[in-house]
Amino acid sequence: MPETSPTLRRYSFLGPAGTFTEAALRQVPEAQGQEWAPVANIGEALNDVITGASDAAMIAIENSVDGGVTVAQDALATIPGLQIIGEYLVPVRFVLVAKPGTKLENIGVVAGHPVAYGQCRRWLDDQLPRHRHLPATSNVQAAADLFDEGKGADAAIAPPGIEEYYDVEVLADAIAENPDAVTRFVLVGRTAPVGEPTGADKTSLIVELPDDKPGSLLQLLEQFATRGVNLTLLASRPIGDRMGRYRFVIDAEGHVRDERVADALLGVKRSSPRVVFLGSYQRADRVAATTQDEHDNEAFRDARDWLLDVMSGAREA
Repeated sequence: MPETSPTLRRYSFLGPAGTFTEAALRQVPEAQGQEWAPVANIGEALNDVITGASDAAMIAIENSVDGGVTVAQDALATIPGLQIIGEYLVPVRFVLVAKPGTKLENIGVVAGHPVAYGQCRRWLDDQLPRHRHLPATSNVQAAADLFDEGKGADAAIAPPGIEEYYDVEVLADAIAENPDAVTRFVLVGRTAPVGEPTGADKTSLIVELPDDKPGSLLQLLEQFATRGVNLTLLASRPIGDRMGRYRFVIDAEGHVRDERVADALLGVKRSSPRVVFLGSYQRADRVAATTQDEHDNEAFRDARDWLLDVMSGAREA
């Protein structure tokens, strides 16, 4: 019998080719040599995962300058069946490009993704004080818009290397305000059993407070503090049903299989009407969590064994 070719895994990412999201996907070893599917937005990428059209999707979730990518946070909070399986960091640099022969002084309309535009606004206001912004769905699409006469863009904010994909000329480089900006991406798949800890992990979840009363947020944070679990992200997002109701996006150091993290999540679940577990996965920076002796796994196991002895009557006098 003829051998059948193995089925390729499919990965969705914000396209077209050349985006920072594609650069993040290049960091995933298991995605190499597989099928990559460019999509128009985060919603489409996650829908591909839910419907089974793709095995996983790479999405941006946080930027070191602008904070959380709210559309991604809201999607993960409201779409069931998704789980973060990895995170990746991509340095963010921007150049200004235009069609060959375009002069900087002749630019009136600049295409760019809103986040990229915000990071380059100071340079643009200084060099092109009369410019107008044309929003684009991605930084690569901004360059593509230069060739759409209906768009009317004269120049575009784009990632370095964009000239490999489009016939454009770089008019200026390093135009972002913060040269050390980094975007954090996460690889999202369908809900599956959680893997084993690596020793340098992060756990993500979304939590709603039970009611609007003094101390509600403090009670939530104490679940982590008393167990020595450090938080690397705490962001609020409106639930949307009425004014004053918020959910919290949380990243905690450690893995759900770590005793201290598991105990903290149990405390959160007891006090919250809705907790969405988004996954435990290896950190992109591979930095291990630092814990005090009283918060390591063995200390939690010893305390639990002591309590079992107390209940069974086997404790020492």
